[in-house]
Amino acid sequence: MITSIFSKSKPINFVVVFFIISLACLISFFEGDRNTLSLNTFLIVTVLFLGSYFSILVLNFVSSKNHLTQTSNFEIILYGCFLLMVPQTTESLKLILANIFLLFSLRRLISLRSQKNVKKKLFDAAFWIAIATLCYSWAALFFLLIPIAIFLYTDNKLRNWLIPITALIAVMLIAFSVCFFLKYDLIAHILNGFQMSFDFSVYNTVQFLVVLTVLLSFGFWSLLFYIKNINFQKKALRPAFYIIIWTTVLSFCLLIIAPKKTGGEFLFMFAPLSIIISTYIEIIREKWFKEVFFSILLLVPVVLLFL
Repeated sequence: MITSIFSKSKPINFVVVFFIISLACLISFFEGDRNTLSLNTFLIVTVLFLGSYFSILVLNFVSSKNHLTQTSNFEIILYGCFLLMVPQTTESLKLILANIFLLFSLRRLISLRSQKNVKKKLFDAAFWIAIATLCYSWAALFFLLIPIAIFLYTDNKLRNWLIPITALIAVMLIAFSVCFFLKYDLIAHILNGFQMSFDFSVYNTVQFLVVLTVLLSFGFWSLLFYIKNINFQKKALRPAFYIIIWTTVLSFCLLIIAPKKTGGEFLFMFAPLSIIISTYIEIIREKWFKEVFFSILLLVPVVLLFL
């Protein structure tokens, strides 16, 4: 059975994901504008691959450390399959870095459940989101996760609201200082990134229509059971599930308003969605349905390779 292969955390699962991401990067390379083989392009693709694979490791750490999924590796397999469905997500280093920084932030927000070093964790979370915003302006949407986390985890004291603002100011001061010496217009960079576009004509292809259908249908169906499953979790773990839900909602909003729709904007949705779908796969009782459900998600990126 396919699900039994990935039902436990095994090194072989990371090897499988390694090859999946390698394939996604190669497809992105040959379909993009860097299809001239040279040392420079090889180094670029290598960096993009390492960034994409590192995000897998961070996702696995966040998921397993905070008990967002069970002892399976479904989330990293699904994340890799999502990258293969939309290989455009491996094209931009800025997007990959922004996604990694947001995963760092997500880790710090969820770790608030221990109630240890609350102020430091709030500062770190805002710090990483601010850096992600420098890479991709609309990553600023995820600042909304901070007040949500404060309501869920802390006592709502004034200092808890001021600490994230302090982190934001610190990042901006450092960034403006560096850009001043480099004579780079950071304000224009950020403001241009905050443009919005509702032109979805780019998605009017077989690839994106299939991807959107699969992600929305499987994601929404899994989300319904994910929400229902929250009541069966330990009280201390429930806030983390709500944060994952809000992360998914914000990533979907970013997908809609993204100023330049290339497919890369799907990247921010992959991590929370892989956690939600993985959780649903783990609680499916009917073995045949679990196999079919998971198999479809594995086969879709393979089928898209031949379209």
